[in-house]
Amino acid sequence: MDKNNLVIAFVKKIIKATDYTDDDGIYLINQAMGILGESTDTYFISERPVDELSTLQLLDQLIQIAVSRGTLARRHMNEDMAGAQLMNFFVPRPSKVRQVFWFNYQKSPRHATDYFFDLSKRSNYIKTREISQNISYPVVTNYGTLQITINLSKPEKDPKLIAQAITHRTNQEVQYPVSPLAKENEGYWGRLDYASRINHRVIPLSLGDETWYFQYSPYAYFNEHAIVLSETIRPMHVDVQNLARLLEFVTKFPDYFIGSNADLPIVGGSILSHDHFQAGRYDLPMAQAVIKQPVHFVNTQLSEAGFLNWPMTALRLIDSDCDKLLTVATRVMTTWQNYDDVDLSIKAYDKAGQRHHTVTPIVRFRHQKYEIDLVLRDNNVSEEFPDGIFHPHPDVQHIKKENIGLIEVMGLAILPPRLKKELADVEAYLLGRIKSVDPKHQLWADQLRQQYTITSANVTNIVQQSVGHIFERVLEDAGVFKNDTGGKAGLQRFIQKLE
Repeated sequence: MDKNNLVIAFVKKIIKATDYTDDDGIYLINQAMGILGESTDTYFISERPVDELSTLQLLDQLIQIAVSRGTLARRHMNEDMAGAQLMNFFVPRPSKVRQVFWFNYQKSPRHATDYFFDLSKRSNYIKTREISQNISYPVVTNYGTLQITINLSKPEKDPKLIAQAITHRTNQEVQYPVSPLAKENEGYWGRLDYASRINHRVIPLSLGDETWYFQYSPYAYFNEHAIVLSETIRPMHVDVQNLARLLEFVTKFPDYFIGSNADLPIVGGSILSHDHFQAGRYDLPMAQAVIKQPVHFVNTQLSEAGFLNWPMTALRLIDSDCDKLLTVATRVMTTWQNYDDVDLSIKAYDKAGQRHHTVTPIVRFRHQKYEIDLVLRDNNVSEEFPDGIFHPHPDVQHIKKENIGLIEVMGLAILPPRLKKELADVEAYLLGRIKSVDPKHQLWADQLRQQYTITSANVTNIVQQSVGHIFERVLEDAGVFKNDTGGKAGLQRFIQKLE
């Protein structure tokens, strides 16, 4: 066959990267053709030698030809499903992945996660190309350096739809897999309305008295962005048992931090229907925050404890003894769950007995000690702030109106993809190239025009830095005790309840 045959070139990539051998070549060709639905003679290119193409470039060419021939449509498949099936050849079966993972773990936890992370990237389960499209940059603020990302790889979810999904169940059919995080996604072919996970693998872990599963996020927001999900499908919940699991996880994987989204709508993450954590080998900005207000707990002396210099109200607890940390953390969570401060619109329960207080917990192991960060959350609404009293307020929603979840709590903004074009329009307006911008940005754009002398050399930096400081305000809006006179006094009242 011609040396520029795409299928043969793709099969050679499989053999080079896996334990398949040349003896498997015909088998692999036939398997690939079974997915693509055409004879190998269809898959040629002439414009450049195939050996110059990367694996993903070969994949793109194969999928493009299959689409143009109509074979995927006839089979009720989309590009995602076909691509995942082809890349599945680069991934061993689940039992083998787990065997190698734990074999490497005996060398060190880092060896195990390096193996699994590299495998997830090589198989295109982690969407490295899509992730590289994100726009990211740092912004220096009063609380340290925050990180801004305009997410161009994965759409954000509407907060109201997130809340509805907690209780919504259809009586007409049982969805399979029942959750995007369920273990049953491993190897799932996918369908036209559900992403393929055929090249997806998970690692079972024992956390506490339960089986959980470790996997990587397909659309990572930071290095080695991982998800740890419960085998039992149940709503998100933040309690001492899950906090103990976070501590156990960083004991097993000390290079990683781990945290949980809050377990209430508005202040929670995008999936509240399935208990899960997020982890990674990365220091998010909050990890660098310092204690500004020490707290001393009666009867339980910790190595260090106090509220952070951070836009949200975050208490850090540090000690080498997990039991002591859990004792104090339980006291904090119980006190907060029942705490009211009418002057600051802080209310634990409404008249119907609905709970409105929870925490966003984050755990690390650094300098041979455990750290627990507990970020106080309140999801009350009001006539003035119907989206949430401690949620981005209307004047900053032109930049961010979505939920402030775990990752953003820690100082990494995940901003919606609409901003790529909208901010480009703002820059064009500031340079006088267009006469107006989207109405939601008009006031802000006019303020920038008045505040700065704008040139083509500085306009992008001015807009980006302003967006960063708006995100700083977004986090301040989400803070229950503000960094003003009233908020500082309120924090002291809360501390008196703790000590």
